[in-house]
Amino acid sequence: MASKRSTRRRGSDGVTEYGKQLKVTDTPIPGLVVFDLPVHGDARGWFKENWQREKMTALGLPDFGPVQNNISFNDAVGTTRGIHAEPWDKWVSVATGRIFGAWVDLREGPTFGAVYTTELDPSKAIFVPRGVGNSYQTLEPNTAYTYLVNDHWSPTAEYSFLNLADETAAIDWPIPLDQVEISEKDKNHPRLADVVPIPPKKILIIGANGQLGSALRTSYAGVRHVEFADRSSLSLLSPDLLSSRNWGDYGTIINAAAYTKVDAAETSDGRRVAWATNVSGVARLAQIATMNKITLVHVSSDYVFDGSLERPYREDDPVCPLGVYGQTKAAGDAIVSTVPQHFIVRTSWVVGDGHNFVRTMTSLASRGVDPTVVDDQFGRLTPAADIARSIRHLLESGAPFGIYNVTGGGDVLSWAEIARRVFMSAGHDPARVAGVTTAAYYASTDGAVSPRPRNSVLDTTKIVSTGFTLGDALI
Repeated sequence: MASKRSTRRRGSDGVTEYGKQLKVTDTPIPGLVVFDLPVHGDARGWFKENWQREKMTALGLPDFGPVQNNISFNDAVGTTRGIHAEPWDKWVSVATGRIFGAWVDLREGPTFGAVYTTELDPSKAIFVPRGVGNSYQTLEPNTAYTYLVNDHWSPTAEYSFLNLADETAAIDWPIPLDQVEISEKDKNHPRLADVVPIPPKKILIIGANGQLGSALRTSYAGVRHVEFADRSSLSLLSPDLLSSRNWGDYGTIINAAAYTKVDAAETSDGRRVAWATNVSGVARLAQIATMNKITLVHVSSDYVFDGSLERPYREDDPVCPLGVYGQTKAAGDAIVSTVPQHFIVRTSWVVGDGHNFVRTMTSLASRGVDPTVVDDQFGRLTPAADIARSIRHLLESGAPFGIYNVTGGGDVLSWAEIARRVFMSAGHDPARVAGVTTAAYYASTDGAVSPRPRNSVLDTTKIVSTGFTLGDALI
């Protein structure tokens, strides 16, 4: 074998450099990266690791999960193919021979139309993200062009194309296009001005009519690649959920659907629905996300804790739910944590559009009703809009996957203290609000009652460290 020092093999098939270190080089097209590959050779020939998941992902390559390997063999010098933007990621390299490759960004965004060119021989490879147009021209006879893709070919897949001779891209082909072999189809692809930019993979928001769903609708208003689904259009319990969509078209699922009737969950009927929605339905989403390499965003609750700690709860504190609702949320969290690409957004005391505590207190104040409110449970109100904002932040900032606590900012208060502030902000006497213990409040309640955590304060240090700014207190 050759020594570790870089050497070159010269022959009729050109030059292949031996002994390089595995190295990654960025390009002007986001996500398009070139790898130098170690090739080991001697008089018998050469050997290389063309794809090595552990080493390459350690250098920052996305763990793109290839499922198919294709090889295009080209007899003659000057064979030219492209420019094709497929709906999957590609790992492109050369087994024998040498190519001139050209890549054009055909995705929506500020780099639409950006061009990158380079030569590839067996000692180089390139990762081509979905939506980046790919093309090449052979520079040696008997060139074998090989590529891994992370989706199976489908006749219904949507492609985008660019003409090889497009004047805007202005690719400097080593061999003029009028002197090379090109298919009629490739000759007739559109110019850049006529190419419709490829949108990102779709985002599906489930539970789009709830408090958080409404906030997400507002946050993503006008974003073309976002879909909203309510119970009428998508049920997590539907027997055909796995086949209800072409899940390969989706990059993110945001699950804002949940059974949240805390007290009703303690009844036999409520328990059944809570487990079906918060656990069985979530398990099916996790299966879909894992199978299709989708990022799953799941919203959790302070009810996974028993509230006995004397400090704010961190993301890594062991769960210890008191009631059925909390048990189902903890089980859902455990399932989602097995998805390779996941965010669990854990929150508390959510207020948004529709019925909520602040609106109830405001109504009571205006109607002259003096309420009795629990004063031994503590936490922070969390606007649904802040949760929606945190989800977009996590998805768009490159934050590491995992669990993040998200609440509103401001003081830690009891429900009674919040009620008094609502009264005051509405111009009423806060002394009209009387405090009462949780035990006394529910002592005369008919029907099932779920135990509540006394301490619902969540430590938000982790999400703040990603650059997220907590919202101001509502009152």
